[in-house]
Amino acid sequence: MEEREGEVRWDGLCSRDASTRDAALENIRQAVLRRTAQISPVKEDPPPESSEGRLTSATALDRLNEMLARLLMLSKRCPFRDVREKSESILKNVQELGIRIPRPLGHGPSRFIPEKEVCCLQVHCELYAFKILQVGNEDAQMHTLFADSFATLGRLDNITLVMVFHPQYLGSFLKTQHYLLQMDGPLPLHYRHYIGIMAAARHQCSYLVNLHVNDFLHVGGDPKWLNGLENAPHKLQNLGELNKILAHRPWLITKEHIETTESFCEVEALMEKMKKLQECRDEEEASQEEMATRFEREKRESMFVCCSEDEESAPTRDVSRHFEDTSYGYKDFSRHGMHVPTFRVQDYSWEDHGYSLVNRLYPDVGQLIDEKFHIAYDLTYNTMAMHKDVDTSMLRRAIWNYIHCMFGIRYDDYDYGEINQLLDRSFKVYIKTVVCAPEKTTKRMYDSFWRQFKHSEKVHVNLLLIEARMQAELLYALRAITHYMT
Repeated sequence: MEEREGEVRWDGLCSRDASTRDAALENIRQAVLRRTAQISPVKEDPPPESSEGRLTSATALDRLNEMLARLLMLSKRCPFRDVREKSESILKNVQELGIRIPRPLGHGPSRFIPEKEVCCLQVHCELYAFKILQVGNEDAQMHTLFADSFATLGRLDNITLVMVFHPQYLGSFLKTQHYLLQMDGPLPLHYRHYIGIMAAARHQCSYLVNLHVNDFLHVGGDPKWLNGLENAPHKLQNLGELNKILAHRPWLITKEHIETTESFCEVEALMEKMKKLQECRDEEEASQEEMATRFEREKRESMFVCCSEDEESAPTRDVSRHFEDTSYGYKDFSRHGMHVPTFRVQDYSWEDHGYSLVNRLYPDVGQLIDEKFHIAYDLTYNTMAMHKDVDTSMLRRAIWNYIHCMFGIRYDDYDYGEINQLLDRSFKVYIKTVVCAPEKTTKRMYDSFWRQFKHSEKVHVNLLLIEARMQAELLYALRAITHYMT
């Protein structure tokens, strides 16, 4: 992370070399003191200022506040002890000079998870790193993940801190994100982050939008693009249609949509979301005819499970300007007289079709996503709430297949009768809201399902939901791409 604020450089703080970090901290300390001197309170009545002087003073204060906010973040969320301690020391020095320092808006990475469950962790010589709950004897691994993430991004974001519940998945997630967003590839770096802005804005996630906006500007993106999608290059504007369909109704993707972006860039944007489907074990206790009947029954029933409308809010102006057609959203694919043929995984699967296509277009990405997908699906600690030594594979499979069923995707070898036995209606409402309209998810909904389960288990459920939804989108998109290419 190479960044300047005037003469200030922050990239040295990401170094694993202590002397480099120390030199960078001293440079930052001196810069903060210089700017503090420009606006320090004066005990005697100051002389009248000109409008130009007031503007200069306000600008200096804004720049100082930006630095202080960044130091506050470093004092709370840096895996390197020396950076945390010296950042806190600089803030105290500034406060002693009579300058008001920023206050954190919150203390936890998620308002759904109680703040009291966020704790500190001692890791070898580094005495402090953020973590949620306990992860057994994996402290050293956790600190390495934090250090790698901070060295790469210059921050520890809320997403990373929530995923700490599952360090194996977090490691795979960070590795994949690093490859897709920062390594060499067919898309320029600022294009990748702008696509991230579009995707996050589609579901009105201002937190992710802001992260990608900062990264977009950091890698040289044109600030004018942030004024609205119409200011971005035509190739990125063309992704707007694919973005909304993939986000809400992926079964509508056809080869014609691929023909209208007309470039390799759009194909690669879809490849970034590729997921690997874990083949479920074969248990064919019922006939094929009965299995098909149960799938159709479950598909019809899923239409009558409605997303929650609690605390519904309109897109904010800053977010909605990054995507078009704000009224476009999820619609059950076989209601209101519209019928879409069932997508049979046996006819088009990741294993037989998608994986080879991805590796042909973007080598190594398939392997990274495959690893992440396997970890999310296979992840288990063999526990359910207070019970231990429990095989949760049947429950995990039911959740996964229910999501795909909502999108019209069928597995011939799965008995869909298991879904109604394992997933109650309130849980289905939560699943459908998170998968189809995540911006409508509320804490009340989060609290209402699986009340006896740990937060780590609920986080794992959400990992399953996002991976299964993305797989559903990409199965439709990849099939359309395959048809286009053939």
